[in-house]
Amino acid sequence: MEHGSYQDQAQATFSFTDEDHTLANSIRYILNQDPRVTFCGYSIPHPSDARVNIRVQTTGDAASEVLKDSCQDLMLVCQHVTSTFDQAVMEFKNKQGIESMNITP
Repeated sequence: MEHGSYQDQAQATFSFTDEDHTLANSIRYILNQDPRVTFCGYSIPHPSDARVNIRVQTTGDAASEVLKDSCQDLMLVCQHVTSTFDQAVMEFKNKQGIESMNITP
């Protein structure tokens, strides 16, 4: 849910339900890498409430578009980490297979 002003779309607060520090801190990090962002922060209103508020202020671009772009960038980072990890596991398993057969490459 977006809480913002219709007059100034360069700043808004977004509320994510059923989320915690994991997603909020990741999005905050990616948002702060974007040169269009002048301020970004998040808060959790209450520890027993599974909700995160993310505040975004930009240099003029719509805050919702900047947040959307940052979510896509975060997905790309996650895909890169997953593929790098999968490749490392495959290389490890291949190396272990050769070593267990006592074959010298």
